[in-house]
Amino acid sequence: MAVKIRLARRGRKKLALYDVVVSDSRSSRGGQFIEKLGTFNPNTNPATVVLNSERAFHWIMVGAQPTDTARTILSNKGLMLKRHLQLGVLKSAITQEQADAKLNEWLESRRKAGESASVSAVNAKEEARKARLAAEVAKNKAKAEAIVKKNTPPVVEAPAAETTEETASEAPAENASNE
Repeated sequence: MAVKIRLARRGRKKLALYDVVVSDSRSSRGGQFIEKLGTFNPNTNPATVVLNSERAFHWIMVGAQPTDTARTILSNKGLMLKRHLQLGVLKSAITQEQADAKLNEWLESRRKAGESASVSAVNAKEEARKARLAAEVAKNKAKAEAIVKKNTPPVVEAPAAETTEETASEAPAENASNE
């Protein structure tokens, strides 16, 4: 019997959730399965994976073939590297301690990379929010200025200019009579 580790779709339309399952390769995608290993939710950012690593590793070691997507999920969890290292231990190429050290080093580097990526994603999201807020404030200020300009009556300066000229022409005449 050919055994595969694959995803079984569930959830509603346009909001798919997947179960990571071990099943016979001849069964349908949503059909019978041997064991459920975990869940995969691609709708979150980053995608959420809950996986029973111990059982998944067991199935990989007994020969279950993961599909492409399942292989990616297992690789991100470090199970494919663990399998590779364990095969090296079985062939006496490396010791179990060396394999564990390499696996722990890789997992630590992945954890640090994931933390920095999540921090940068949060920072980028916050900067985008601040930029949208600043743009909205500028737009609202422009609208308010346009409303004030529309509701303010126009200033009539022409009569004020004529009165200044009349006053200027009368002033020298008065000065001349006083002398």
